[in-house]
Amino acid sequence: MPAARLILLKAALLINIIIIIIIRDWMATNRLKMNEDKTRVIWLGTRYQLCKVTAQTLTLTLPKATVQFSTVVNDGGVLIDSELTVANHIAALSRSCFFHIRQLRSIRHLTSEEMLLIGLLIQAFVSSRLDYCNSVLARWCK
Repeated sequence: MPAARLILLKAALLINIIIIIIIRDWMATNRLKMNEDKTRVIWLGTRYQLCKVTAQTLTLTLPKATVQFSTVVNDGGVLIDSELTVANHIAALSRSCFFHIRQLRSIRHLTSEEMLLIGLLIQAFVSSRLDYCNSVLARWCK
């Protein structure tokens, strides 16, 4: 890695540390607490740009914790990866929906009137997961 690129990378890391400390201090003044152990940092870019940065081996050292770089982070229930694709989010969503559908197999012995209950359960468990964060994902995929 050329020296100029290494200097820019170190400067970016320092800026990230400063930003995280500013956010933590703002949260403290508003009676909130940042969980530094669960805080993650992600580099965003194209596959070509991400090959230039070895972010997986880097860490940010804060006063009370060490923040790891991740290739996928969870932001409000939406899984964001470093290339801004939704593949990880869709895979997790599919796993969750199939899990709940498989759990409903245990009540398939019900009569036809009771089958209406299964429709409501599918609506509650599966459709709610599919609809969650639709507005975020709709804007993302444009």
